[in-house]
Amino acid sequence: MTFWNIILLLVAGIASGFINTIAGGGSSITLPLMIFMGLSPGEANGTNRVAILMQSIAGVGTFRQNKVLSLSEGWKLAIPSALGALAGALVAVELNEEVMKWFVVAVMSGVLLLVVFKPEVWIKDHARSATPQNRYLQVVIFFLIGFYGGFIQVGVGFLLLAGLVLGCGFDLVKGNALKVLIVLVYTIIALVIFVADGSVNWLVGLILGAGSMLGAWLGAKFTIKGGAKYVRYFLVVTLIAMILKLAGLF
Repeated sequence: MTFWNIILLLVAGIASGFINTIAGGGSSITLPLMIFMGLSPGEANGTNRVAILMQSIAGVGTFRQNKVLSLSEGWKLAIPSALGALAGALVAVELNEEVMKWFVVAVMSGVLLLVVFKPEVWIKDHARSATPQNRYLQVVIFFLIGFYGGFIQVGVGFLLLAGLVLGCGFDLVKGNALKVLIVLVYTIIALVIFVADGSVNWLVGLILGAGSMLGAWLGAKFTIKGGAKYVRYFLVVTLIAMILKLAGLF
């Protein structure tokens, strides 16, 4: 672990924590970085959960201090998400590295499209006209989102925000706060599975997590203004680079 590797991990953690707390997609920065540093896709996927857990703790704490997070509302959706994450993580650790590599390529390609087409804007545009779905449908939706989060995590923030705002009728501020709480709960479950499988590099994860806690605190305190478009450009370049690397094109 070189000095510059530590700096890169801290900076990537700050960016990831900030972006994940605001909307989603931060893991599209951290996963490529860890893979470029030599971690396998499976190990990067597991190690990333350490940073996600740490940034979620910081985000939940900040949202609670600002009185925009209701734990009673969050637990109702966190439980099916946690059950889904358990199933997703169990599936993830059973995949061999080659299958995981190509699955990550496919997911990153999908997230690239999400970043380009700015789904958070679509969510905002439809927030006022959203009709909350019935309770049973919400349970199914959040179980499936949890499964995806437990399996790969990348881009799950977009799915959670859509489910909370469009599926449950929460406003964007409360939706973001609940999103962070749900991620915190199911990440604990998923991390246990990855640790048991030996798919976590603790040194990398803790350094990344230290930066991500600061990023999550900043993301919970502030909203992205004019700089948002530059974040999108950075995500696009990062995603393309990782897709090409995993596909063996450079």
